[in-house]
Amino acid sequence: MKSLNIRNAFTQDTALLLLRLIVGTVFVFHGAQKTLGILGGHGISGFAGFLGSLGIPFPTVSAWLAGGAELLGGLALIAGVGVGLASIPLTFTMLVASFVVHGKAFSAANNGMEYPLTLAVVTAAIGLLGAGRFSLAVWRK
Repeated sequence: MKSLNIRNAFTQDTALLLLRLIVGTVFVFHGAQKTLGILGGHGISGFAGFLGSLGIPFPTVSAWLAGGAELLGGLALIAGVGVGLASIPLTFTMLVASFVVHGKAFSAANNGMEYPLTLAVVTAAIGLLGAGRFSLAVWRK
């Protein structure tokens, strides 16, 4: 039996679009919670207090950097603009979350690193692959 080959530019660009949209939306949601205090979040002061309780240096600056990376980086992923550049602080932020905040376990059920580590790896992959044709970056040309 001959296998069906659906690997072509259209399907790859569609796959990148789907990944960018869902991962970007997750980042915008969590970034808005951290920076703006909406969608059930506690804002910068709440997030900085949490980071301070973990011993993170300069918790308010760190809160702005992490929350801003998530909010603005998520918007960049959704739009497909600057994806390679935006993936760097997003991946770094998720690696810190994985190992510093959730490093005591792997399973998300045990507050482990499963979820943020998955976001880090998928975001790094998107950054390496680029936005694909279905992005605002392509439309600007």
